[in-house]
Amino acid sequence: MPIRQLSKEVSSAIAAGEVIERPASVVKELLENAIDANARTIEVVIEGGGKRLVMVSDDGEGIPANELSLAVGRYSTSKLESVEDLRSIRSLGFRGEALASIGAVSRMEIVTRARGEEVGSRLAVEGGLVAGRTPVGASFGTLVRVRDLFFNVPARKKFLKSDTTELGWIGRLVSRYAMAYPERRISLVAEGRERIRTSGSGDRREALAAVYGLQDVQAMIPLVEPAVGRSGLELSGFVAPPPIHRSNRREITLFVNGRWIQDVGLGSAVTQAYHGLMMVGKHPVAVLYLAVEPDQVDVNVHPTKAEVRFADPQLVFSAVQRAVRASLLGQVPVHPLALGPPEPALGWSSLPTRADRAATPERVIQLPAEDAGRVPILRSVGQVGATYLVAEGPDGVYLIDQHAAHERVLYERLMKQADSRSPESQSLLEAITVEFGPGEMDLLEANLGALSALGFQVEPFGPQSYRVRAVPAVLSGIAPDRALRAVVEDFEEDETPLAEETEARVAARVCKRAAIKAGQILSLEEQRELLRDLERCQAPRTCPHGRPTMVHLSVAALERQFGRRG
Repeated sequence: MPIRQLSKEVSSAIAAGEVIERPASVVKELLENAIDANARTIEVVIEGGGKRLVMVSDDGEGIPANELSLAVGRYSTSKLESVEDLRSIRSLGFRGEALASIGAVSRMEIVTRARGEEVGSRLAVEGGLVAGRTPVGASFGTLVRVRDLFFNVPARKKFLKSDTTELGWIGRLVSRYAMAYPERRISLVAEGRERIRTSGSGDRREALAAVYGLQDVQAMIPLVEPAVGRSGLELSGFVAPPPIHRSNRREITLFVNGRWIQDVGLGSAVTQAYHGLMMVGKHPVAVLYLAVEPDQVDVNVHPTKAEVRFADPQLVFSAVQRAVRASLLGQVPVHPLALGPPEPALGWSSLPTRADRAATPERVIQLPAEDAGRVPILRSVGQVGATYLVAEGPDGVYLIDQHAAHERVLYERLMKQADSRSPESQSLLEAITVEFGPGEMDLLEANLGALSALGFQVEPFGPQSYRVRAVPAVLSGIAPDRALRAVVEDFEEDETPLAEETEARVAARVCKRAAIKAGQILSLEEQRELLRDLERCQAPRTCPHGRPTMVHLSVAALERQFGRRG
């Protein structure tokens, strides 16, 4: 095709794609505008996961009537004038693309009234086409309604996730701004239900409690020393003690000059500060506020403004790591790892630690692929490293992973009850209340049906809480809050085998939390009972996620190892 200049509509849609990736992008841009307008109260309303409606209202300075049409044009901003201004940005927004990008891919309506004006103004933008401005009665501030996101970009709309997933992104975003600006009253109402509300008192702990729940926030440790260096860096915030952790880095939250950022390097600095204090594969919960001179950080790196570059990244990395480490060591006692004495029936004088096992790799002969189905009757011999059961079968030795084996046993029992459609529940003597973050609430609600089918009795209890009244009888030993959190946390196992089965996936997650753990010493009678239960399973060779429960060393292989057979 010949080279030609794209139309305004096409170029605007392309530019919008860089800024507006999903409904959460709309919320982010409008929230930042409200904060820059010095709003004290900001309300976000969501319908259809943000695809059908995103509405953000504020009581800020408003947009003057004679500037409203200009505000929805590309590269229109009140926050900078020259290239020099880019080197010392103090506002959240500055690129002048937000409203134009949103209007290019939605049906957008703005109602605003600036301070000093007697009436408000209304302006509509549909697919980049601007309608005329009309006067309207309105309170001081700005209200933006964004409907039918990507109605004119079907390719982009097609790749949006489910309403629950999109709402999860929005919840995480709004919660971050609530934590960053505790002096603002910020609320999120989604699908008619309030998910987040902060008081605007200015108390950071109070804002964090609206996101993480009161119990976890009460346990969080404030940074003990502000890191003030030659560049004017100031660091404050809170870190959770090691027992409060997550399965990924998502809850390492970083703010730079009030801007929520994603920075792999600073996330690593926080993780390294926990070295030796947290189990491998677990990640900390931390909320850190960095304040630097504007000329020491470049925020004009990416259209979404989520990435920044520091003039002295090593200084910032070091300051974060030192401050977090000092806070943890100052308030968290370090407990030595202690394993109880082994069962006398085993006849061993000591047990190796996990570090010992990791440092001494052993040759393992895997179970033959053709040897599938049920396991033979096994005789319990003992336990290795408080993690693996040793058993003798008619054709050699079996090493059984006690955690994976117990997962399989619990999973089949739970699914059998679910299939009967009359699961046996164990009522709790006292109902347990569990608090969740906004994104977690949406995931839990999406799985309430599966929990009920498995025998849980769970009911809403407040804007961010659920109350557990009963658990499945086969899981009576698990703490109810751990069972519910297993449903909403990002999971470290591969769940592909259960991707299409909601009840099975939920059951597998809960059973993983309830199963006997590696490092747990079992009596000889407990070992025998676990083996008998595993023998009765329909699929005893793997855990619900497909990980093997056992490896097999045949008599023939033993004879070869000892030179008895060529």
